[in-house]
Amino acid sequence: MRIIEGYESLQAILTRQGPSGRSFESDEREKSVREIIAEVARRGDAALYDFTSRFDGVKLTSLEIPKETIETALDEIPPELLAALKLAAARISSYHTAQRDSLLQERVKDGLGWLIRPLKRVGIIVPGQAAPLPSSLLMGVMPAKAAGVREIIVVTPPQKNGKVHPATLAAAAIAGVDKVFSVGGAHAVAALAFGTETIPAVDKICGPGNIYVTLAKKLLYGTVGIDGLFGPSEVVIIADDKADPAYCASDLLAQAEHTSGSAVLLTDSAAAGEKVRMEVEKQVKMLQHSQETEKNLFDYGMIGVVENLDQAVELANRYAPEHLLLLVEKPEEYLGKITAAGCVITGTKGTVALGDYIAGPSHILPTGGTARFGSPLNVTDFVKITSLVNTNEFDIDSIVRSGKLIAEAEGLDAHAKALGKRKTE
Repeated sequence: MRIIEGYESLQAILTRQGPSGRSFESDEREKSVREIIAEVARRGDAALYDFTSRFDGVKLTSLEIPKETIETALDEIPPELLAALKLAAARISSYHTAQRDSLLQERVKDGLGWLIRPLKRVGIIVPGQAAPLPSSLLMGVMPAKAAGVREIIVVTPPQKNGKVHPATLAAAAIAGVDKVFSVGGAHAVAALAFGTETIPAVDKICGPGNIYVTLAKKLLYGTVGIDGLFGPSEVVIIADDKADPAYCASDLLAQAEHTSGSAVLLTDSAAAGEKVRMEVEKQVKMLQHSQETEKNLFDYGMIGVVENLDQAVELANRYAPEHLLLLVEKPEEYLGKITAAGCVITGTKGTVALGDYIAGPSHILPTGGTARFGSPLNVTDFVKITSLVNTNEFDIDSIVRSGKLIAEAEGLDAHAKALGKRKTE
């Protein structure tokens, strides 16, 4: 891994807000996604079968996974994995139930307030052709369940054998998913947005995916709600000279294991940075995907050395990472200074991987610097807030004249007259 010294040099590299030099015009991939969306809108299920055959190499005979198949999957995975998935589901549910009870409180006072209503139906995207991702299913479904969504639909691509992996189906059974469809990619997003003969249209689509899934979500926003546009995984680790170099290295490698995964370590100790670099070189040789991981470290990884940890925190805020791991002696002294991160992990044994699978918060997090304004998937993603105004509960005469004056200043005569008729003579 390259080591870069100095705040100014690192600031130039890690500041992501502003022009990036990339083109904002549609590229060929977006044009392809537009064509896929148009085909699904026009041909429905027939387009889904065709695209699944074309992109996944699988000829399906049906799109929906039967309920019996989903339930049977509970017996098809190792008991230890089943217990682990159940524990993860319970922890994710408990976390988001507490979040719901804390954040989602209706209020009406003096005629003004708000109503909170869960969405009727949502679609959760679960990647999984190359490898099963039951954790992504749980991380998308359990917050929706806690928020009270009435119907939850999961779409996930078939594997090369034409089936959805039993670990993913077992997770669906544990989470209480209403329907699972064996379809993925941009065509699955379009199906959820428009509805087809088999797949019902949803109010909102949540979950990560490849660039084609992301582009489909971007293009269909407005027809359907979305949670965000997610890119490659990323971590920033802030470490002092007391942090365990082996721990630091293991988390850098865990992020670099993802395609285009970004792994950054910031430290106020040049000696600590060098120890971590050496540990990375040692550990990467023992990984199953060592070549891909090394390439990602070369392309997207770095160790930054700064004068103090305050500078490290400021750089982290500029980068606005998906994950921020604080491996420092007194993390509580820095939490108040953090303004942009999807998830902050602290503790001497802290690791992003714990949050990826079983800690409790959803691992569907803002990436690419969007933690400046975005949040992790949470219960508020699955509800609507409706403002409430009850004119019988407050003195309308005391405010109607002011409203009428503003309407007249804006040149909206009908608005002014409507207000004038409400004033008691």
